[in-house]
Amino acid sequence: MNFPLAFIQNLGWMELLVIGAIILLVFGPRRLPEIAEAFGKSIRKFKSATNEVQNEVKREINSEKQDEKDD
Repeated sequence: MNFPLAFIQNLGWMELLVIGAIILLVFGPRRLPEIAEAFGKSIRKFKSATNEVQNEVKREINSEKQDEKDD
């Protein structure tokens, strides 16, 4: 599941280059590494939270299946 980067699939190299240039102009070269690091941390946290929710749902489903077998 590549949800966080799903919107990039429809963008070509030219569009990504233009977006990168705009970001560079708006934030400047000094702030770019900070922004990239914060974006990466946000993606990791989102992925971790998504995995936790998926695991919890799977545990509940397995728990209910086990309860049905015991009855």
